[in-house]
Amino acid sequence: MREEEKRSSQDKSKNSFFKKRWVYPTVYIASAAIILTGVLWYQNSGTDQLDQSEYKATDMPGKKMNDQPAVEVNRAMENFVMPVVNEDDAVVQMQFYDNDGDAAEQEAALVFYDNTYHPNTGLDIASKDGKEFDVIASLSGTVKNVMEDAVLGNVIEIEHDKGIVTQYQSVKDYQVKVGDQVEQGQVIAKSGTSLINEKAGNHVHFEIRKDNVPVNPHEYFNKPLSALQDANVTEEKASSDADAGKSEDAAEEDVEGSSEEDAEGTTPSEEDAEGTTPAEDKPAEGGSDKKDEDKDAGEDTDKDSSTDSDTSTNS
Repeated sequence: MREEEKRSSQDKSKNSFFKKRWVYPTVYIASAAIILTGVLWYQNSGTDQLDQSEYKATDMPGKKMNDQPAVEVNRAMENFVMPVVNEDDAVVQMQFYDNDGDAAEQEAALVFYDNTYHPNTGLDIASKDGKEFDVIASLSGTVKNVMEDAVLGNVIEIEHDKGIVTQYQSVKDYQVKVGDQVEQGQVIAKSGTSLINEKAGNHVHFEIRKDNVPVNPHEYFNKPLSALQDANVTEEKASSDADAGKSEDAAEEDVEGSSEEDAEGTTPSEEDAEGTTPAEDKPAEGGSDKKDEDKDAGEDTDKDSSTDSDTSTNS
């Protein structure tokens, strides 16, 4: 009896314990905490193993696997712009020498210096009022060269991608140095003058080059860097090299050559004229023969008349 009473009392106490409101929520919360702790522990242990497995020899510090410079994504999306703050106040004094342009445009794009004509490999940009102005970077990049040159009027070269650079000639008061990272629109210098193109006055000579081959900047203004990356400029280089440095002497030689050719071209006609001379002489020879025949006929007539007179006299 006593054991049964003890069991019944224990069952009653269990039932009373589970009938309490906070028991089941506490059990659920404790179970969730245990499960969550297990999940977090498993994830952390898996991440450590993943990091260790992905570590390669190429990640060793100081080891260079690729020498090509990285190009920022936002830089690749930039468009080439004119190297002036306000395009409305700028004027292009001399255009790019286009090998496919007409003769008048090509003649207007020749620079005369030291008795030699040079094709203009960029754009000569000046302000409408002729005053100096700020020269800005056409595209973000790294300053590759800053050179003082009296003939070109000083040069700043900015590299934007491997083989693609922009050049700014006829500038002064540099505000950048080699190795500087410049942003598009950043002022890099002031416009100036040059000996090679004194007629341009105060201006900036702007060039865009790919693999050291100048291209027409007008074709790439408001276009991204990728447009020039995909361009093929090999043929343009050959044409530019063929036309570069044509001097007045060469031009005179061309003129003399054409004159000589024209003169030689007229030679056959002179030979033809000489060739007609015998034909013209033939009638004259024939005429002389006819005169001789007439003369002989006249002499015969005189002889006959004299004979007749003698006969009459004798008679």
